Amino acid sequence: MSGADATRPAKKVFIKTYGCQMNVYDSERMVEALAPEGYAETAILDDADVVVLNTCHIRERAAEKVYSELGRIREVKERRASAGRDTVITVAGCVAQAEGLEIATRQPAVDLVIGPQSTHRLPDLVREVSAKPAIDPFGKRRVRVETEFPEDDKFRHLPARVKKRATAAFLTVQEGCDKFCTFCVVPYTRGAEFSRPAAQIIAEARRMVEDGVREITLLGQNVNAYHGESVKGGSVSLAGLITALSRIEQLERIRYTTSHPRDMGDDLIAVHASEPKLMPYLHLPVQSGADRILAAMNRKHTAADYLALVKRVRAARPDIALSTDFIVGFPGETEDEFEATLDIVRQVHFAQAYTFKYSARPGTPASSLGDQLDEDVKADRLERLQQLLDSQSTHFNESCVGKVFPVLFEKHGRREGQLIGRSPYLQSVFADAAQDMLGRIVPVKISAALPHSLSGQVLAA
Repeated sequence: MSGADATRPAKKVFIKTYGCQMNVYDSERMVEALAPEGYAETAILDDADVVVLNTCHIRERAAEKVYSELGRIREVKERRASAGRDTVITVAGCVAQAEGLEIATRQPAVDLVIGPQSTHRLPDLVREVSAKPAIDPFGKRRVRVETEFPEDDKFRHLPARVKKRATAAFLTVQEGCDKFCTFCVVPYTRGAEFSRPAAQIIAEARRMVEDGVREITLLGQNVNAYHGESVKGGSVSLAGLITALSRIEQLERIRYTTSHPRDMGDDLIAVHASEPKLMPYLHLPVQSGADRILAAMNRKHTAADYLALVKRVRAARPDIALSTDFIVGFPGETEDEFEATLDIVRQVHFAQAYTFKYSARPGTPASSLGDQLDEDVKADRLERLQQLLDSQSTHFNESCVGKVFPVLFEKHGRREGQLIGRSPYLQSVFADAAQDMLGRIVPVKISAALPHSLSGQVLAA
């Protein structure tokens, strides 16, 4: 065996990630947790000794898509077994938390089902099921299900971050949600709000920056509710955490997502004005423009509350761009209430938005409400809303033409000599640029607005 072959990891892990940025972060950490066990990540399913589906329960028919994928993976497992190679199939994430034993019943090829709070246990569980699969009293293989909410902090048990050649990265600072919106499964799949200690976050951020990261996005299901233990004791808010992170010299950009309007405090609004490293972009979901629907959703804010908050944010940071989430077709939504949603869009002028047709999530209060709307009504409203939002997004992009933005170049474009970066407003920016500009922030004059991106010319090295 050659020296190169001798050092090549003997085992491979394939991971497929669904849904939000927090799942992306969790997937990275699971791969890193398996690394000390001799696993290297692979993009080839047939090569994988461990397969992980890190699932999301937000989208419609999310669970069915997972079962469909598991059917394909089962065939791979059977094919590998015929060649004498074992495959450990793991379902992780929010579908795993919500479906639990149902997954084991419907797809017996699965070996492990682990919820979001148990990802740090993946190496131990893989080792256990690989060594000796559990057998029930009837002689059948038993699937290992770990979906309890442990009292222990999973972040304390995760290994140090693996070095990566990345310029922008996610960093989870808060998990879970106590808001209990009636349409949402997060409180049931991620649990109560939990904030990581500031020292732990700052240490992880420093390691990321030492490895070349220049932009960090702080993640949480309700990130602006962050209230972690301060470095000096006591509690620190998200604003205080951002201020502390901004002192990391080579960290040049900070973002955070996702926020709830009820937790947008005065100190967080103020830090948007005072901290230049905090990017002028805020994702602030409103969900609906109709007060009765907002109350039925248990949002605990009105349309007027939201508009007043937007006014305060823009007063503190006039150049800020706003994005949001909308759900159309919530049970009982009338045409007039949908028009109220269109009206709030016209008043705010969003740079970007994410829109969804309401779909019942099992176990949520809204799923048992009467007056569920027909799919064609929801589809019509979604299209009308999206047209209005698309026109605003296009207008925002066009307003950027002629301006000079600091662009953080992250990767190569499709053409030779082209790089792709991000503007402060999170837009993709295409420009001809030298290879050595990767990982650097460079001034770019915007020359054209495309449907979902910008293009421009580099002004200086």
